[in-house]
Amino acid sequence: MKKNSVLLYMALAVTLILAACGGSEEGNEAEAEGETASEGKQTVTFWHAMGGQAQTALDDIVAGYNESQDEVEVVAEYQGSYDEALTMFNSVAGTDSAPTMMQVFEIGTQTMIDGGQITPIQEFIDAEDYDMSNLEENITTYYSEDDMFYSMPFNSSTPVMYYNKDAFEEAGLDAETPPETYEAVEEAGRAITESNPDMKGFSLQAYGWLWEQLLANQGAQLLNNENGRESAATEIGWSDEQGLSILQWVENMVNDGTFANYGTNGDNMAAGFLAGDVAMYMQSSASVREVVDNADFEVGVAFIPHPEGTEREGVVIGGASLWMMNGAPEEEQQAAWEFMKYLQQPEVQAEWHVNTGYFAINPAAYEEEIAVQAHEETPQLQVTIDQLQSTTPSNATQGALGNFLPEGRQVVESGLESVYNGEDIEAAHETIVENYNQVIEQSNAAQGN
Repeated sequence: MKKNSVLLYMALAVTLILAACGGSEEGNEAEAEGETASEGKQTVTFWHAMGGQAQTALDDIVAGYNESQDEVEVVAEYQGSYDEALTMFNSVAGTDSAPTMMQVFEIGTQTMIDGGQITPIQEFIDAEDYDMSNLEENITTYYSEDDMFYSMPFNSSTPVMYYNKDAFEEAGLDAETPPETYEAVEEAGRAITESNPDMKGFSLQAYGWLWEQLLANQGAQLLNNENGRESAATEIGWSDEQGLSILQWVENMVNDGTFANYGTNGDNMAAGFLAGDVAMYMQSSASVREVVDNADFEVGVAFIPHPEGTEREGVVIGGASLWMMNGAPEEEQQAAWEFMKYLQQPEVQAEWHVNTGYFAINPAAYEEEIAVQAHEETPQLQVTIDQLQSTTPSNATQGALGNFLPEGRQVVESGLESVYNGEDIEAAHETIVENYNQVIEQSNAAQGN
């Protein structure tokens, strides 16, 4: 860059910095109180972890809210992945740098409660006798504990099984009747690989979330003490039979030569599916629109499988919810609460569902014209809703609570990868159990439990 250009760039940068830091004393005081001086609105700082298409959809919703009224200005700020955002929050919690409200993934629930930096939204619900019963029950059950809501459900998803209908037909399989059990997935995988040696039958990302879902679908709890909801968990909650059923399923497909090993890389797995390298895989329901739109074959979406001889219980809600920070002034929290309520409106949820693939937390959204048209164009979306709404409410499908869950997922992921690479499943399962229990024990010790 030439010298004159550098000087011009520096001058422009200084001007922008001065403009950002300048203003009258009165204007600065307004900013300090969380108000936008130019508009006289109450500012709400909203940290989130939505990237890509979801970020675009969220920015549009925020812009729509800001234009819909003249009292609140929501400022949405992307903070990276769920893990990165939570780490960032923990570094500023309790300071003036903390946001008014924040999106946190579901396994961060106990961490947020234990941190003592939040105002449970139950306080706002009680203050105006606000009705939460219009929201999807199989979503709200995860975020309510002892009849209390700590956070507001927002972006919610579950895993589904994606399958290549064209590959099913070429293998002589009924593309309209996807496999429901582990054994049926194995059988379909063998038929597909026999008909097309270049295509594997099935892939399972080494992802702790999927392990939790496969347990719940057979009625197994991840943690003891009613999944950590009756009291703090002290050890894992699934039996050897339940855990080994998943590993045995994978080992059978590895031995058959029908399993596609993508390790922990979900993006590569999805790309492999779209490239025709694998015929079936499990991943988030929020990806349905993207997968269907990018495939050059007909994509099927099915319920996730369960072991033969067990009843299908259903899925645990994933995704994230919105948390209120108790360090923000009362008027700022109230403004954030108004925005949270806006997000529940059927027309807003319909827009969110259609543009991202996440569930509508308010099922009335599915009756909005935009959602009806989307389901006509992409009927696979309805399968994801049917799986959620047909889930049997139980401690297994309500999901687990524990501030150690991210570390627990890493333990599971290492164990799954070891089986993918040929380790004996009983030895791998024993390691998973021992290491997971150690994570729980260390966490309880740190919490003084």
